[in-house]
Amino acid sequence: MDIKNNILETIGNTPLIRLNKITKDLPCTVLAKVDYFNPGNSIKDRMALKMVEVAEQEGKLRPGGTIIEGTSGNTGMGLALAACVKGYKCIFVTTDKQSKEKADILKAVGAEVIVCPTNVLPEDPMSYYSVAARLAKEVPNSYHMNQYDNLANRQAHYESTGPEIWKQTEGKITHFVCTAGTGGTITGAAMYLKEKNPNIQVWAIDVHGSLLTKYFRTGEIDMNEVHPYFSEGFGEDFIPKNYDMSVIDYFEQVSDKDGAVMARRIAKEEGLFCGYSAGSCIQGLMQLKSKLKKDDLVVCVFHDHGSRYVGKIYNDQWMMERGFLEVKTFKDIVNGRKANRLVSVKPSQTVAEAVELMRKYDIEQIPVMNDAVIVGSVSESGLFQKVFSNPEIKHVTVESVLEHAYPVVDFETPVERLGSLITKENGAVLAKDETGAYHIVTKYDVIHSLAK
Repeated sequence: MDIKNNILETIGNTPLIRLNKITKDLPCTVLAKVDYFNPGNSIKDRMALKMVEVAEQEGKLRPGGTIIEGTSGNTGMGLALAACVKGYKCIFVTTDKQSKEKADILKAVGAEVIVCPTNVLPEDPMSYYSVAARLAKEVPNSYHMNQYDNLANRQAHYESTGPEIWKQTEGKITHFVCTAGTGGTITGAAMYLKEKNPNIQVWAIDVHGSLLTKYFRTGEIDMNEVHPYFSEGFGEDFIPKNYDMSVIDYFEQVSDKDGAVMARRIAKEEGLFCGYSAGSCIQGLMQLKSKLKKDDLVVCVFHDHGSRYVGKIYNDQWMMERGFLEVKTFKDIVNGRKANRLVSVKPSQTVAEAVELMRKYDIEQIPVMNDAVIVGSVSESGLFQKVFSNPEIKHVTVESVLEHAYPVVDFETPVERLGSLITKENGAVLAKDETGAYHIVTKYDVIHSLAK
């Protein structure tokens, strides 16, 4: 029987999956090392377990002890899984930049989570680095894993990630592409792969706002390079000890927007629901297209699962608020059609007059307005039913056959949202422009817009 003794035995041996659509314009073969197949849904499970095992071997982590770590979420999940199996407690310190889902998941597996501000220097007492270090001194029988400077981090990838990729590609890999954060994944895997073939190119993908790229190129730690960014899980404002820059051949920076948009494309086009770093990894590779050749075999690391980011990069509102998502809106529909004048009727007008307006302007929905106040609506289908059952009703006032007033939305409301508001009861949606004038959008307008 093939039975695992515990969840930790399922870590590693993740699949290598060919990308077919997203990289079709590249001249080479691109494979994704999809590490969200690990039990904690990220590549960090590998190094988390290794750090725990090394700490145990060195006597730094003792029975009944407490694991303390500063983590963006994924390392914490790996450590929490190890703690569950081995009987440790966990206290994790994270930043307010990280998604709420990450903190909630850590709490679900029994960890205590402390949230610290993002936009402070590492040495600030409120930074998550400083808080984790302080807790390690204050909490009895505790150990601060310190994934940034703990060399068991890169050792894990030297022993597992690198060998797996070499075996899965039968040694044919020519490029290893990975986002750069703590340095453990890219350095550890690169050290192994370069031992096997020194000609393998190792490309690190960084984010604008991180100082890693300039440090790699100049050897200078320039704090002027550091500024806030939305990307999660990679980029740094200091140089972790896990780095060995000699095994990295090139650094490329990617914008927050490009990484987020690419992650969404990977999900839709390849069916791989990945995190922020996967999108940035592929975006960085795209930016380096001119460096690739036909026979190259590129392996990109997809670190974690998209479920960590459902409140961020996979949330349309979050993306739009940051200008990352270009979507059609109510305003776009109005500006894209010839007639902008709103056709309306007063409650005192007759049904016959309303029907004539529908015929004249070839429309099906008319708002009913009384001194610029919306009081209801009339529709072609509603009036047809009433006139068919009682032909004399065409002489009565619109006020006596009122239907529901149309919903009024913001002029910048996305088209996708409009589609959910237009129902059998509400045949259209209204919005005011900058001058205060009303405009109308119907089901036909939405369909026509999406079909373009």
